[in-house]
Amino acid sequence: MKFLDEAKVWVKSGDGGDGVVAFRRERFIEYGGPDGGNGGKGGDVIAEAVDGLNTLIDFRYMQHFKSRKGGNGAGSDRTGAGSDDVIIKVPVGTQIFAEDKETLLADLDTTGKRVVVAKGGDGGFGNANFKTSTNRSPRRADKGWPGEERWLWLRLKLIADAGLVGLPNAGKSTFLAAVSAAKPKIADYPFTTLHPQLGVVRLNATEEFVLADIPGLIEGAHEGAGLGDRFLGHVERCAVLLHLIDGTQADPGDAYRTIRAELAGYGHGLTEKPEIVALNKADAMTPQARASRIKALERACGHPVMVISGATGDGVPEALRALADTIHAKRQAETDAG
Repeated sequence: MKFLDEAKVWVKSGDGGDGVVAFRRERFIEYGGPDGGNGGKGGDVIAEAVDGLNTLIDFRYMQHFKSRKGGNGAGSDRTGAGSDDVIIKVPVGTQIFAEDKETLLADLDTTGKRVVVAKGGDGGFGNANFKTSTNRSPRRADKGWPGEERWLWLRLKLIADAGLVGLPNAGKSTFLAAVSAAKPKIADYPFTTLHPQLGVVRLNATEEFVLADIPGLIEGAHEGAGLGDRFLGHVERCAVLLHLIDGTQADPGDAYRTIRAELAGYGHGLTEKPEIVALNKADAMTPQARASRIKALERACGHPVMVISGATGDGVPEALRALADTIHAKRQAETDAG
């Protein structure tokens, strides 16, 4: 299944049913009076977040969603039937924007959360509604109110607890494959990962978290270089970032500064998130190179770094424990504050 994290859809709620003009005609009832019923309500269009989806690919092939019109009223004070709602099922983490792509209408960040994106029109009044002491036989009935019609943008931001960032070939996919059941593509050339990958990391029987791997960033990504920074939205919701640095390159400090500059260029609070920096590919470094690159990286980031190897597993359990502890602390702080 292909990955798609942005889609444009058209929604139209149902028009309200029409009220009717009718009079009671029965034998032996001389003055039956007006008894035209009201129209029924048109159907709403509702977006609902559901489990089991992690892409918006369905909306490439189905882009129009329209509810039915409410039923018209009838004589004998019968109200028209209300129309059923149309439910648009989207992945958890989907944001709904207006056509300008800037006005956020809803953020469906929990399972079962739903929002009415187009409200159905109310039914019109029948002539029984206009009966008064001075107007005993009104011949007025209203049309139903029209439903809402609009274009919407759906934007998916995956729900993950921790996010992997780094330059291409930093070993992010190898790390994700080593610590979870995810099977990302792994190869010895840049940009092997073309769309985000999710993996569930299980530390023990009671602890687990979701780890997101996004395509590698390069210098100028926030201006569109490489694959750009369009996938950074998938780590906006993460509690912590794991910044992987390729230990086989000559200047790990420069690699660190490049990624931090791209995160700052993207904005949305990514530079304020807790960060764990890890020098990856420890198995491919000599002891002398390892010591010098650790020092260079610590000077660049200003705090101690971890040394790991996604290929051999060295240092990986310690990195996972640090991620889990940071996630727990961040979520606990959010709970206490909220």
